[in-house]
Amino acid sequence: MAKVQDYNRLYAFLRPYVDWMFRRSYRSIKYIGRENIPTDGAVIFAPNHTNALCDAMAILGIDGGRKVFVARADIFRKPRLAKILRWLKIMPIRRVRDGLDEVRHNDDTINSAVDTLHDGIPFCILPEGTHRPMHSLLPLSKGIFRIALLANDAFGKDKPIYIVPVGLEYGDYFHLWDSLVINIGKPINVSQFAIDNADLDRPQLILALRDELTIRMRQLILWVPDDEHYSENIARLLANPPAPFRKKDSCLPKWLRLCLLAVLSPLFIVSAALTIPLWGMWLIIQHNVEDTAFHNSVQYVWQLLFMPLTLFTLMPFWMFVQEYMYQLRNLKSQIINA
Repeated sequence: MAKVQDYNRLYAFLRPYVDWMFRRSYRSIKYIGRENIPTDGAVIFAPNHTNALCDAMAILGIDGGRKVFVARADIFRKPRLAKILRWLKIMPIRRVRDGLDEVRHNDDTINSAVDTLHDGIPFCILPEGTHRPMHSLLPLSKGIFRIALLANDAFGKDKPIYIVPVGLEYGDYFHLWDSLVINIGKPINVSQFAIDNADLDRPQLILALRDELTIRMRQLILWVPDDEHYSENIARLLANPPAPFRKKDSCLPKWLRLCLLAVLSPLFIVSAALTIPLWGMWLIIQHNVEDTAFHNSVQYVWQLLFMPLTLFTLMPFWMFVQEYMYQLRNLKSQIINA
């Protein structure tokens, strides 16, 4: 049986289009710290999880190479869908919330992950275990550290095992066509970490690694330490964000931007009219997706599938509609916060 990480011609053929469409789905995408990705060992990417599928797409787009991912096991229940997900290089992982009996079935996935790393293919796991569209960080699950340490046991003497923390910051969690910052941090050399902490037993070593990764991930995002005072804390952060997360302020005064939107409104009406079929389909799909945190991901997949059917002739109009709506939302937000 072919391994999940094996080269696939059709996958390789479609991959540039998938990456290109993802880049076209955002007004700006900025990768910071690509130089931090090690080239001398096995790499496990550990991003925060705020935007469902888009988080994985952001990691996939770091470079043109193959990567293997894990996703929650319940979406693999249908055999046909499970086959498609495996072709997409995604493996199932059971979570504690699924029950301890279910978690015991993770051995195959963990062994496949170790084998993937042995073959030199980067592996990605979202260690929070669930997505949450907030500027925070949930407690990290232990699975990523078990995989890293098992890989270190298997071949750590031949090449080091690294966990690379990644911070994903979206300008808008619920709408595409905004900003996305992918902030890649300094890697944790798990092999060296294990040597430096040889006095710790395996559970203690996992906890120490978890503490270290938590600290590094918090440094890569706009992190709010608690939910109780979330609104006021994030408002302060967004008012004066750190340099990597600052958006370019428009040099135009609000009244002039409003006038430009008014002048461009006929073009917006024409573009909206031309893309009515796309809007209609998207609104129907959106209505059936209850979790708003999935809207960006579903819209991306929808664009990926339906734009080729229009032979991309509607894409310029679709992008203009999204830009117009982005400027309108931004202006409305500035007026409210003034």
